Amino acid sequence: MPDAVVIGAGPNGLVAANVLADAGWSVEVLEEQPEPGGAVRHDRGVSPDFVSDLFSSFYPLAAASPVLARLRLDEHGLRWSHAPHVLAHPLTDGRCAVLDRGIGTTADSLDAFAAGDGDAWRRLHAMWTRLEPDLLDALFTPFPPVRATARLAVRLRGSGGLRLARALVLPVRRLGEEEFRGEGGRLLLAGNALHADLAPEAAGSGGFGWLMSMLGQTHGFPVPAGGSGALTEALVRRLRTRGGVLSCGRRVTRVVVRGGRAVAVRTADGATVSAGRAVLADVSVPALYGRLIDPADLPGQLLADLRRFQWDCATFKVDWALDGPVPWRSPQAAGAGTVHLADGVDELTRFAAQIAMRQVPDRPFTLFGQMTTSDASRSPRGTESAWAYTHVPHEVRSDAGDEGLTGAWDTREADVMADRVERQVERFAPGFRSLIRARRILAPPTLQALNSNLHGGAINGGTTAIHQQLFFRPLPGTGRPETPLAGLYLASAGAHPGGGVHGAPGANAARAALRRHRPPGRVRLERAMLRRDRTGRKAPRAR
Repeated sequence: MPDAVVIGAGPNGLVAANVLADAGWSVEVLEEQPEPGGAVRHDRGVSPDFVSDLFSSFYPLAAASPVLARLRLDEHGLRWSHAPHVLAHPLTDGRCAVLDRGIGTTADSLDAFAAGDGDAWRRLHAMWTRLEPDLLDALFTPFPPVRATARLAVRLRGSGGLRLARALVLPVRRLGEEEFRGEGGRLLLAGNALHADLAPEAAGSGGFGWLMSMLGQTHGFPVPAGGSGALTEALVRRLRTRGGVLSCGRRVTRVVVRGGRAVAVRTADGATVSAGRAVLADVSVPALYGRLIDPADLPGQLLADLRRFQWDCATFKVDWALDGPVPWRSPQAAGAGTVHLADGVDELTRFAAQIAMRQVPDRPFTLFGQMTTSDASRSPRGTESAWAYTHVPHEVRSDAGDEGLTGAWDTREADVMADRVERQVERFAPGFRSLIRARRILAPPTLQALNSNLHGGAINGGTTAIHQQLFFRPLPGTGRPETPLAGLYLASAGAHPGGGVHGAPGANAARAALRRHRPPGRVRLERAMLRRDRTGRKAPRAR
Protein backbone atom coordinates (compact mmCIF):
# COMPACT_ATOMS: atom_id res chain seq x y z
CA MET A 1 0.00 0.00 0.00
CA PRO A 2 1.54 3.34 -1.00
CA ASP A 3 1.39 6.19 1.49
CA ALA A 4 -0.21 8.37 -1.18
CA VAL A 5 -2.07 7.88 -4.43
CA VAL A 6 -1.92 10.76 -6.90
CA ILE A 7 -4.68 10.89 -9.53
CA GLY A 8 -3.27 12.38 -12.72
CA ALA A 9 0.27 12.75 -14.06
CA GLY A 10 0.03 16.33 -15.24
CA PRO A 11 2.68 18.77 -14.00
CA ASN A 12 0.82 19.43 -10.75
CA GLY A 13 0.35 15.72 -10.03
CA LEU A 14 4.02 15.01 -10.74
CA VAL A 15 5.17 17.93 -8.59
CA ALA A 16 2.97 16.69 -5.73
CA ALA A 17 4.39 13.18 -6.06
CA ASN A 18 7.96 14.50 -6.04
CA VAL A 19 7.39 16.61 -2.93
CA LEU A 20 5.91 13.62 -1.10
CA ALA A 21 8.70 11.32 -2.24
CA ASP A 22 11.28 13.85 -0.99
CA ALA A 23 9.65 13.54 2.43
CA GLY A 24 10.08 9.78 2.37
CA TRP A 25 6.54 8.80 1.42
CA SER A 26 5.86 5.96 -0.98
CA VAL A 27 3.81 7.33 -3.89
CA GLU A 28 1.89 5.85 -6.81
CA VAL A 29 0.67 8.10 -9.64
CA LEU A 30 -2.24 6.88 -11.80
CA GLU A 31 -2.70 8.46 -15.23
CA GLU A 32 -5.57 7.68 -17.62
CA GLN A 33 -3.68 8.62 -20.80
CA PRO A 34 -1.05 6.26 -22.29
CA GLU A 35 1.68 8.76 -21.43
CA PRO A 36 2.24 11.27 -18.60
CA GLY A 37 2.31 15.04 -18.85
CA GLY A 38 -1.28 16.25 -18.99
CA ALA A 39 -1.09 19.52 -20.94
CA VAL A 40 2.72 19.39 -21.11
CA ARG A 41 3.41 17.00 -23.99
CA HIS A 42 4.86 17.09 -27.50
CA ASP A 43 4.88 14.80 -30.51
CA ARG A 44 5.72 14.66 -34.23
CA GLY A 45 2.11 14.29 -35.33
CA VAL A 46 2.05 17.23 -37.77
CA SER A 47 5.10 16.15 -39.79
CA PRO A 48 7.81 13.61 -38.89
CA ASP A 49 10.62 16.18 -38.98
CA PHE A 50 8.75 18.73 -36.85
CA VAL A 51 8.33 18.70 -33.05
CA SER A 52 4.93 20.11 -32.07
CA ASP A 53 3.72 20.89 -28.56
CA LEU A 54 0.26 19.41 -28.14
CA PHE A 55 -0.99 21.95 -25.61
CA SER A 56 1.16 24.47 -23.71
CA SER A 57 4.50 25.74 -24.98
CA PHE A 58 5.88 28.84 -23.25
CA TYR A 59 6.52 28.80 -19.50
CA PRO A 60 7.21 32.16 -17.81
CA LEU A 61 5.56 30.96 -14.61
CA ALA A 62 7.74 27.84 -14.58
CA ALA A 63 10.85 29.97 -14.99
CA ALA A 64 9.81 32.13 -12.03
CA SER A 65 8.37 29.36 -9.85
CA PRO A 66 10.20 28.73 -6.55
CA VAL A 67 8.34 25.39 -6.45
CA LEU A 68 10.06 24.11 -9.59
CA ALA A 69 13.36 25.75 -8.67
CA ARG A 70 13.50 23.66 -5.49
CA LEU A 71 13.15 20.47 -7.56
CA ARG A 72 16.36 21.30 -9.50
CA LEU A 73 15.07 19.73 -12.69
CA ASP A 74 18.24 20.74 -14.54
CA GLU A 75 19.87 17.82 -12.73
CA HIS A 76 17.35 15.55 -14.47
CA GLY A 77 17.87 16.79 -18.01
CA LEU A 78 15.67 19.89 -18.31
CA ARG A 79 17.14 22.72 -20.38
CA TRP A 80 15.43 26.00 -21.21
CA SER A 81 15.63 27.79 -24.55
CA HIS A 82 14.69 31.39 -25.44
CA ALA A 83 13.73 33.18 -28.64
CA PRO A 84 15.66 36.39 -29.43
CA HIS A 85 12.60 38.41 -28.31
CA VAL A 86 10.01 37.36 -25.75
CA LEU A 87 6.87 38.64 -27.44
CA ALA A 88 5.72 40.88 -30.26
CA HIS A 89 2.39 42.54 -30.98
CA PRO A 90 2.38 43.78 -34.58
CA LEU A 91 -0.27 45.97 -36.18
CA THR A 92 -1.44 45.82 -39.77
CA ASP A 93 0.17 49.21 -40.47
CA GLY A 94 3.62 47.72 -39.81
CA ARG A 95 4.21 49.09 -36.31
CA CYS A 96 5.12 46.56 -33.63
CA ALA A 97 5.40 46.53 -29.84
CA VAL A 98 8.22 44.26 -28.65
CA LEU A 99 8.78 42.72 -25.23
CA ASP A 100 12.41 41.76 -24.72
CA ARG A 101 14.40 40.56 -21.71
CA GLY A 102 16.60 43.62 -22.26
CA ILE A 103 14.48 46.42 -20.86
CA GLY A 104 16.14 48.96 -23.13
CA THR A 105 14.86 47.11 -26.20
CA THR A 106 11.33 47.02 -24.78
CA ALA A 107 11.45 50.70 -23.86
CA ASP A 108 12.74 51.74 -27.30
CA SER A 109 9.92 49.77 -28.91
CA LEU A 110 7.30 51.63 -26.87
CA ASP A 111 8.93 55.04 -27.41
CA ALA A 112 8.39 54.47 -31.15
CA PHE A 113 4.65 54.64 -30.41
CA ALA A 114 4.85 57.67 -28.09
CA ALA A 115 7.85 59.45 -26.62
CA GLY A 116 8.12 58.79 -22.89
CA ASP A 117 6.31 55.45 -22.90
CA GLY A 118 9.64 53.66 -22.48
CA ASP A 119 10.12 55.44 -19.16
CA ALA A 120 6.56 54.52 -18.16
CA TRP A 121 7.43 50.86 -18.79
CA ARG A 122 10.59 51.24 -16.69
CA ARG A 123 8.47 52.57 -13.81
CA LEU A 124 6.16 49.56 -14.00
CA HIS A 125 9.19 47.28 -14.03
CA ALA A 126 10.80 49.07 -11.07
CA MET A 127 7.63 48.44 -9.07
CA TRP A 128 7.82 44.75 -10.07
CA THR A 129 11.49 44.54 -9.05
CA ARG A 130 10.68 45.79 -5.56
CA LEU A 131 7.81 43.37 -5.09
CA GLU A 132 8.71 40.26 -7.08
CA PRO A 133 10.08 37.94 -4.33
CA ASP A 134 7.23 38.51 -1.89
CA LEU A 135 4.61 38.72 -4.63
CA LEU A 136 5.63 35.34 -6.06
CA ASP A 137 5.78 33.88 -2.56
CA ALA A 138 2.21 35.07 -1.99
CA LEU A 139 1.12 33.73 -5.37
CA PHE A 140 2.60 30.25 -5.00
CA THR A 141 1.63 29.43 -1.39
CA PRO A 142 -1.78 28.39 -0.02
CA PHE A 143 -4.33 31.10 0.63
CA PRO A 144 -4.14 33.13 2.77
CA PRO A 145 -0.39 33.82 2.32
CA VAL A 146 -0.01 35.44 5.75
CA ARG A 147 3.79 35.81 5.92
CA ALA A 148 4.21 36.95 2.31
CA THR A 149 1.37 39.45 2.67
CA ALA A 150 2.96 40.89 5.81
CA ARG A 151 6.28 41.33 4.02
CA LEU A 152 4.53 42.96 1.06
CA ALA A 153 2.78 45.37 3.40
CA VAL A 154 6.15 46.43 4.84
CA ARG A 155 7.59 47.01 1.36
CA LEU A 156 4.55 49.03 0.29
CA ARG A 157 4.29 51.11 3.46
CA GLY A 158 4.81 54.72 2.53
CA SER A 159 5.37 53.93 -1.16
CA GLY A 160 1.90 54.02 -2.63
CA GLY A 161 0.51 50.68 -1.52
CA LEU A 162 -3.11 51.70 -2.02
CA ARG A 163 -2.30 53.11 -5.45
CA LEU A 164 -0.70 49.83 -6.43
CA ALA A 165 -3.68 47.87 -5.14
CA ARG A 166 -5.93 50.09 -7.23
CA ALA A 167 -3.78 49.55 -10.32
CA LEU A 168 -3.90 45.76 -9.93
CA VAL A 169 -7.71 45.62 -9.85
CA LEU A 170 -8.14 48.00 -12.79
CA PRO A 171 -9.34 46.74 -16.15
CA VAL A 172 -6.29 46.43 -18.38
CA ARG A 173 -7.71 48.96 -20.85
CA ARG A 174 -7.87 51.59 -18.10
CA LEU A 175 -4.43 50.68 -16.73
CA GLY A 176 -2.91 51.06 -20.19
CA GLU A 177 -4.61 54.42 -20.72
CA GLU A 178 -3.33 55.71 -17.39
CA GLU A 179 0.26 54.56 -17.90
CA PHE A 180 0.92 55.04 -21.63
CA ARG A 181 0.31 57.80 -24.18
CA GLY A 182 0.72 55.48 -27.16
CA GLU A 183 -0.71 52.12 -28.12
CA GLY A 184 2.44 49.97 -27.73
CA GLY A 185 2.45 49.55 -23.96
CA ARG A 186 -1.32 49.15 -23.93
CA LEU A 187 -1.04 46.31 -26.45
CA LEU A 188 1.55 44.42 -24.40
CA LEU A 189 -0.54 44.61 -21.23
CA ALA A 190 -3.89 43.80 -22.85
CA GLY A 191 -2.55 40.95 -25.00
CA ASN A 192 -0.97 39.33 -21.96
CA ALA A 193 -4.22 39.65 -20.01
CA LEU A 194 -5.90 37.63 -22.74
CA HIS A 195 -3.52 34.73 -22.13
CA ALA A 196 -6.26 33.99 -19.61
CA ASP A 197 -9.95 34.66 -20.22
CA LEU A 198 -9.83 38.29 -19.07
CA ALA A 199 -11.36 40.88 -21.39
CA PRO A 200 -9.76 44.34 -21.57
CA GLU A 201 -12.68 45.71 -19.53
CA ALA A 202 -12.65 42.99 -16.84
CA ALA A 203 -11.79 43.94 -13.26
CA GLY A 204 -8.37 42.60 -12.35
CA SER A 205 -7.24 42.17 -15.95
CA GLY A 206 -4.77 45.01 -15.41
CA GLY A 207 -3.04 43.12 -12.62
CA PHE A 208 -2.86 39.91 -14.63
CA GLY A 209 -1.58 41.70 -17.74
CA TRP A 210 1.07 43.47 -15.65
CA LEU A 211 2.11 40.20 -13.97
CA MET A 212 2.52 38.32 -17.26
CA SER A 213 4.31 41.25 -18.88
CA MET A 214 6.76 41.62 -16.02
CA LEU A 215 7.41 37.88 -15.90
CA GLY A 216 8.29 38.09 -19.58
CA GLN A 217 10.48 41.13 -19.02
CA THR A 218 12.38 39.45 -16.18
CA HIS A 219 12.36 35.73 -17.01
CA GLY A 220 11.30 35.61 -20.66
CA PHE A 221 8.85 33.09 -22.09
CA PRO A 222 11.20 30.08 -22.22
CA VAL A 223 10.50 26.69 -23.76
CA PRO A 224 11.94 23.29 -22.80
CA ALA A 225 14.67 22.34 -25.27
CA GLY A 226 13.45 19.49 -27.45
CA GLY A 227 9.73 19.90 -26.78
CA SER A 228 7.39 20.71 -23.92
CA GLY A 229 7.40 17.06 -22.85
CA ALA A 230 11.02 17.47 -21.77
CA LEU A 231 9.67 19.16 -18.63
CA THR A 232 7.44 16.15 -17.97
CA GLU A 233 10.32 13.74 -18.62
CA ALA A 234 12.47 15.54 -16.03
CA LEU A 235 9.71 15.35 -13.42
CA VAL A 236 9.16 11.64 -14.12
CA ARG A 237 12.89 10.81 -13.98
CA ARG A 238 13.23 12.67 -10.69
CA LEU A 239 10.22 10.86 -9.20
CA ARG A 240 11.49 7.44 -10.20
CA THR A 241 14.94 8.07 -8.70
CA ARG A 242 13.11 8.58 -5.40
CA GLY A 243 11.14 5.36 -5.67
CA GLY A 244 7.88 6.80 -6.97
CA VAL A 245 5.68 4.62 -9.19
CA LEU A 246 3.93 5.90 -12.32
CA SER A 247 1.19 3.83 -13.97
CA CYS A 248 -0.26 5.10 -17.27
CA GLY A 249 -3.41 3.89 -18.98
CA ARG A 250 -5.19 3.58 -15.61
CA ARG A 251 -8.27 5.76 -15.33
CA VAL A 252 -9.57 6.41 -11.82
CA THR A 253 -13.35 6.12 -11.64
CA ARG A 254 -14.01 6.58 -7.91
CA VAL A 255 -12.42 7.86 -4.72
CA VAL A 256 -13.28 5.34 -2.00
CA VAL A 257 -14.51 7.03 1.19
CA ARG A 258 -14.97 5.36 4.57
CA GLY A 259 -15.99 7.20 7.70
CA GLY A 260 -15.54 10.59 6.04
CA ARG A 261 -12.00 9.78 4.92
CA ALA A 262 -10.53 9.03 1.47
CA VAL A 263 -8.82 5.65 1.81
CA ALA A 264 -8.40 4.35 -1.75
CA VAL A 265 -9.23 4.82 -5.41
CA ARG A 266 -10.95 2.47 -7.83
CA THR A 267 -9.80 2.21 -11.46
CA ALA A 268 -11.67 1.46 -14.67
CA ASP A 269 -10.26 -2.07 -14.75
CA GLY A 270 -11.95 -2.82 -11.42
CA ALA A 271 -8.83 -2.64 -9.27
CA THR A 272 -8.70 -0.87 -5.92
CA VAL A 273 -5.50 0.99 -4.96
CA SER A 274 -5.39 1.77 -1.25
CA ALA A 275 -3.75 4.91 0.12
CA GLY A 276 -2.17 4.67 3.55
CA ARG A 277 -2.17 8.39 4.24
CA ALA A 278 -3.62 10.54 1.43
CA VAL A 279 -5.21 10.79 -1.99
CA LEU A 280 -4.18 13.80 -4.08
CA ALA A 281 -6.33 14.66 -7.10
CA ASP A 282 -4.80 16.43 -10.09
CA VAL A 283 -8.21 16.55 -11.76
CA SER A 284 -10.70 19.29 -12.52
CA VAL A 285 -12.98 20.51 -9.75
CA PRO A 286 -16.22 19.31 -11.45
CA ALA A 287 -14.63 15.90 -12.09
CA LEU A 288 -13.54 15.47 -8.47
CA TYR A 289 -16.76 16.60 -6.79
CA GLY A 290 -19.17 15.68 -9.57
CA ARG A 291 -17.87 12.29 -10.73
CA LEU A 292 -15.21 10.73 -8.52
CA ILE A 293 -16.95 11.17 -5.16
CA ASP A 294 -20.39 9.94 -4.18
CA PRO A 295 -22.57 13.07 -3.60
CA ALA A 296 -23.72 11.52 -0.31
CA ASP A 297 -20.17 12.02 1.02
CA LEU A 298 -20.12 15.76 0.28
CA PRO A 299 -21.74 18.74 2.05
CA GLY A 300 -24.88 20.04 0.40
CA GLN A 301 -23.48 23.59 0.26
CA LEU A 302 -20.45 22.43 -1.71
CA LEU A 303 -22.68 20.72 -4.25
CA ALA A 304 -24.78 23.89 -4.52
CA ASP A 305 -21.66 26.01 -5.05
CA LEU A 306 -20.39 23.54 -7.65
CA ARG A 307 -23.34 24.42 -9.87
CA ARG A 308 -21.94 27.96 -10.05
CA PHE A 309 -18.41 26.85 -11.01
CA GLN A 310 -17.32 28.65 -14.19
CA TRP A 311 -14.90 27.27 -16.77
CA ASP A 312 -12.53 29.53 -18.65
CA CYS A 313 -13.12 29.91 -22.39
CA ALA A 314 -12.91 27.01 -24.81
CA THR A 315 -9.77 26.84 -26.96
CA PHE A 316 -9.25 26.16 -30.66
CA LYS A 317 -5.67 25.34 -31.73
CA VAL A 318 -3.89 24.79 -35.03
CA ASP A 319 -0.37 23.36 -35.45
CA TRP A 320 1.69 23.90 -38.62
CA ALA A 321 4.82 22.65 -40.29
CA LEU A 322 6.06 25.61 -42.36
CA ASP A 323 8.53 25.49 -45.24
CA GLY A 324 10.10 28.80 -44.19
CA PRO A 325 10.05 31.64 -41.68
CA VAL A 326 6.78 33.51 -41.24
CA PRO A 327 6.76 36.54 -43.59
CA TRP A 328 5.77 39.17 -41.03
CA ARG A 329 4.94 42.62 -42.32
CA SER A 330 6.66 43.95 -39.17
CA PRO A 331 10.27 42.65 -39.18
CA GLN A 332 10.46 42.90 -35.36
CA ALA A 333 7.98 40.03 -35.05
CA ALA A 334 10.38 37.60 -36.74
CA GLY A 335 12.49 37.16 -33.63
CA ALA A 336 9.68 36.75 -31.10
CA GLY A 337 8.72 33.40 -29.67
CA THR A 338 5.14 34.53 -28.99
CA VAL A 339 3.25 36.86 -31.31
CA HIS A 340 -0.13 38.42 -30.44
CA LEU A 341 -2.38 39.06 -33.43
CA ALA A 342 -5.09 41.70 -33.03
CA ASP A 343 -5.14 45.08 -34.74
CA GLY A 344 -5.32 47.20 -31.61
CA VAL A 345 -6.94 47.14 -28.17
CA ASP A 346 -10.33 47.90 -29.69
CA GLU A 347 -10.10 44.70 -31.73
CA LEU A 348 -9.29 42.80 -28.51
CA THR A 349 -12.43 44.26 -26.92
CA ARG A 350 -14.47 43.34 -30.00
CA PHE A 351 -13.18 39.76 -29.81
CA ALA A 352 -13.96 39.47 -26.08
CA ALA A 353 -17.45 40.91 -26.60
CA GLN A 354 -18.20 38.30 -29.26
CA ILE A 355 -17.11 35.56 -26.86
CA ALA A 356 -19.34 37.04 -24.14
CA MET A 357 -22.29 37.01 -26.57
CA ARG A 358 -21.49 33.36 -27.36
CA GLN A 359 -20.52 34.10 -30.92
CA VAL A 360 -17.64 32.46 -32.77
CA PRO A 361 -15.34 35.46 -33.41
CA ASP A 362 -14.94 36.55 -37.01
CA ARG A 363 -11.47 38.06 -36.38
CA PRO A 364 -10.13 35.81 -33.64
CA PHE A 365 -7.43 37.19 -31.37
CA THR A 366 -4.64 34.73 -32.03
CA LEU A 367 -1.67 33.73 -29.91
CA PHE A 368 0.97 32.55 -32.36
CA GLY A 369 3.98 30.47 -31.33
CA GLN A 370 7.21 30.36 -33.36
CA MET A 371 8.76 27.26 -31.89
CA THR A 372 11.85 26.85 -34.09
CA THR A 373 12.63 30.51 -33.45
CA SER A 374 12.52 29.64 -29.75
CA ASP A 375 14.34 26.29 -29.99
CA ALA A 376 16.26 25.43 -33.16
CA SER A 377 15.87 21.68 -32.50
CA ARG A 378 12.13 21.78 -33.28
CA SER A 379 12.39 21.53 -37.10
CA PRO A 380 14.92 21.41 -39.97
CA ARG A 381 16.99 24.52 -40.61
CA GLY A 382 15.15 27.14 -42.64
CA THR A 383 11.70 25.88 -41.59
CA GLU A 384 9.40 26.73 -38.70
CA SER A 385 7.32 24.64 -36.33
CA ALA A 386 4.44 26.92 -35.42
CA TRP A 387 1.05 26.93 -33.76
CA ALA A 388 -1.76 29.32 -32.94
CA TYR A 389 -4.69 29.19 -30.60
CA THR A 390 -7.72 31.33 -30.01
CA HIS A 391 -10.75 31.23 -27.73
CA VAL A 392 -14.31 30.30 -28.65
CA PRO A 393 -17.46 30.02 -26.51
CA HIS A 394 -18.35 26.72 -24.85
CA GLU A 395 -21.93 27.15 -26.03
CA VAL A 396 -22.23 28.79 -29.44
CA ARG A 397 -25.35 30.81 -30.20
CA SER A 398 -24.22 32.22 -33.53
CA ASP A 399 -21.29 32.85 -35.83
CA ALA A 400 -19.99 36.43 -35.95
CA GLY A 401 -18.65 35.50 -39.37
CA ASP A 402 -20.76 34.43 -42.31
CA GLU A 403 -19.85 30.73 -42.42
CA GLY A 404 -22.52 29.30 -40.15
CA LEU A 405 -20.31 27.83 -37.41
CA THR A 406 -22.45 26.25 -34.68
CA GLY A 407 -19.89 24.87 -32.22
CA ALA A 408 -20.40 21.27 -33.37
CA TRP A 409 -16.69 21.22 -34.32
CA ASP A 410 -17.09 18.38 -36.77
CA THR A 411 -14.57 18.06 -39.61
CA ARG A 412 -16.19 20.77 -41.72
CA GLU A 413 -16.45 23.29 -38.89
CA ALA A 414 -12.91 22.57 -37.69
CA ASP A 415 -11.55 23.20 -41.19
CA VAL A 416 -13.56 26.41 -41.56
CA MET A 417 -12.30 27.73 -38.21
CA ALA A 418 -8.70 26.77 -39.00
CA ASP A 419 -8.98 28.67 -42.27
CA ARG A 420 -10.31 31.67 -40.32
CA VAL A 421 -7.31 31.56 -37.99
CA GLU A 422 -4.98 31.38 -40.99
CA ARG A 423 -6.64 34.41 -42.55
CA GLN A 424 -6.04 36.29 -39.31
CA VAL A 425 -2.34 35.42 -39.54
CA GLU A 426 -2.30 36.50 -43.20
CA ARG A 427 -3.42 40.00 -42.18
CA PHE A 428 -0.10 40.45 -40.40
CA ALA A 429 2.05 38.08 -42.49
CA PRO A 430 0.99 38.16 -46.16
CA GLY A 431 2.00 34.91 -47.87
CA PHE A 432 1.85 32.84 -44.69
CA ARG A 433 -0.52 30.24 -46.13
CA SER A 434 1.76 29.51 -49.07
CA LEU A 435 4.36 28.15 -46.61
CA ILE A 436 2.14 25.52 -45.02
CA ARG A 437 3.50 22.00 -45.54
CA ALA A 438 1.08 20.35 -43.13
CA ARG A 439 -1.36 21.34 -40.42
CA ARG A 440 -3.18 19.70 -37.53
CA ILE A 441 -6.40 20.98 -35.98
CA LEU A 442 -7.13 20.56 -32.27
CA ALA A 443 -10.73 21.66 -31.79
CA PRO A 444 -12.21 21.79 -28.26
CA PRO A 445 -13.51 18.18 -28.26
CA THR A 446 -10.10 16.91 -29.41
CA LEU A 447 -8.29 18.78 -26.65
CA GLN A 448 -10.65 17.28 -24.06
CA ALA A 449 -10.18 13.78 -25.49
CA LEU A 450 -6.42 14.13 -25.14
CA ASN A 451 -6.68 15.49 -21.58
CA SER A 452 -9.98 15.19 -19.69
CA ASN A 453 -9.02 18.12 -17.43
CA LEU A 454 -9.33 20.42 -20.47
CA HIS A 455 -13.13 20.50 -20.46
CA GLY A 456 -14.21 21.83 -23.86
CA GLY A 457 -10.64 23.00 -24.37
CA ALA A 458 -10.58 25.13 -21.19
CA ILE A 459 -6.89 25.38 -20.34
CA ASN A 460 -6.83 27.16 -16.94
CA GLY A 461 -8.88 24.83 -14.73
CA GLY A 462 -11.61 27.44 -14.35
CA THR A 463 -12.01 31.13 -15.09
CA THR A 464 -9.28 33.56 -14.01
CA ALA A 465 -11.92 36.20 -13.30
CA ILE A 466 -11.75 37.70 -9.83
CA HIS A 467 -14.97 36.02 -8.65
CA GLN A 468 -13.20 32.63 -8.86
CA GLN A 469 -9.76 33.52 -7.50
CA LEU A 470 -8.09 33.63 -4.06
CA PHE A 471 -10.56 32.43 -1.38
CA PHE A 472 -13.20 31.96 -4.09
CA ARG A 473 -11.08 29.35 -5.88
CA PRO A 474 -12.36 26.85 -6.67
CA LEU A 475 -15.51 27.56 -4.66
CA PRO A 476 -16.41 30.25 -2.10
CA GLY A 477 -14.64 29.84 1.20
CA THR A 478 -12.02 27.40 -0.07
CA GLY A 479 -8.70 28.64 -1.47
CA ARG A 480 -6.74 25.79 0.10
CA PRO A 481 -5.94 22.24 -1.07
CA GLU A 482 -7.84 20.57 1.77
CA THR A 483 -11.29 19.19 0.89
CA PRO A 484 -14.28 18.33 3.11
CA LEU A 485 -13.00 14.74 3.22
CA ALA A 486 -10.06 13.86 5.44
CA GLY A 487 -7.08 12.58 3.50
CA LEU A 488 -8.23 14.03 0.18
CA TYR A 489 -6.46 17.04 -1.37
CA LEU A 490 -7.12 19.02 -4.54
CA ALA A 491 -3.85 19.26 -6.48
CA SER A 492 -4.94 20.64 -9.86
CA ALA A 493 -5.14 24.03 -11.54
CA GLY A 494 -8.67 24.25 -10.15
CA ALA A 495 -7.06 25.10 -6.80
CA HIS A 496 -5.35 28.37 -5.85
CA PRO A 497 -3.37 29.93 -7.51
CA GLY A 498 -4.82 28.44 -10.68
CA GLY A 499 -3.68 27.76 -14.22
CA GLY A 500 -0.22 27.91 -15.70
CA VAL A 501 2.69 25.52 -15.43
CA HIS A 502 4.30 26.36 -12.10
CA GLY A 503 3.50 23.37 -9.85
CA ALA A 504 2.05 25.39 -6.98
CA PRO A 505 -1.30 23.55 -6.64
CA GLY A 506 0.49 20.20 -6.55
CA ALA A 507 3.11 21.37 -4.07
CA ASN A 508 0.50 23.01 -1.84
CA ALA A 509 -1.55 19.80 -1.75
CA ALA A 510 1.51 17.70 -0.93
CA ARG A 511 2.57 20.01 1.89
CA ALA A 512 -0.95 20.00 3.31
CA ALA A 513 -0.86 16.19 3.40
CA LEU A 514 2.57 16.22 5.02
CA ARG A 515 1.49 18.71 7.69
CA ARG A 516 -1.43 16.48 8.57
CA HIS A 517 0.94 13.61 9.37
CA ARG A 518 3.83 15.41 11.05
CA PRO A 519 4.23 14.87 14.80
CA PRO A 520 3.35 18.05 16.76
CA GLY A 521 6.91 18.34 18.09
CA ARG A 522 8.32 18.23 14.57
CA VAL A 523 5.98 21.02 13.48
CA ARG A 524 7.09 23.24 16.38
CA LEU A 525 10.73 22.54 15.60
CA GLU A 526 10.33 23.43 11.93
CA ARG A 527 8.55 26.67 12.83
CA ALA A 528 11.31 27.58 15.24
CA MET A 529 13.99 26.85 12.64
CA LEU A 530 12.12 29.03 10.16
CA ARG A 531 12.05 31.93 12.64
CA ARG A 532 15.79 31.53 13.22
CA ASP A 533 16.48 31.51 9.49
CA ARG A 534 14.62 34.79 9.06
CA THR A 535 15.90 36.67 12.11
CA GLY A 536 19.39 35.24 12.50
CA ARG A 537 18.68 34.75 16.21
CA LYS A 538 18.65 31.45 18.00
CA ALA A 539 15.18 29.95 18.09
CA PRO A 540 13.63 28.53 21.25
CA ARG A 541 13.87 24.77 21.58
CA ALA A 542 10.82 22.81 20.50
CA ARG A 543 9.42 20.56 23.20
